[in-house]
Amino acid sequence: MAAEGRDMAKRESTAVGAPTGREDFFLTPPVDIFEDAEGITVHAEMPGVSKDHLNIRADRNNLTIEGEAVIDLPAGTEALYADLQATKYRRSFLLSGEMETDRIEANLKDGVLMLRIPKRAEYKPRKIEVRTG
Repeated sequence: MAAEGRDMAKRESTAVGAPTGREDFFLTPPVDIFEDAEGITVHAEMPGVSKDHLNIRADRNNLTIEGEAVIDLPAGTEALYADLQATKYRRSFLLSGEMETDRIEANLKDGVLMLRIPKRAEYKPRKIEVRTG
């Protein structure tokens, strides 16, 4: 029984914050994507990520969102257990050529990243004037 208890403690200590060799593991933030006549809006849930730990890149038609949640512990304390092992987020999207990636706007509030990606002018719907006579 004593050996079994040591094995259990060993497994628990490995699961509780010891390096697991999965430092490259990323969480995929859930997103909502909305489209209107002017462009698309992306809402990505990234709790714990601050502006300083957020990286958004647009390269041609690729959009990549990366962020890292930083969990501040009070001085003199250490984490004994954490349900969340990975604190890095990454999500990539392939954008159509109708999007104007050089005009992307980003806003982060309460752990939700909002991206506004406008459509190029030539892809926006326009009203055609009808003349008489």
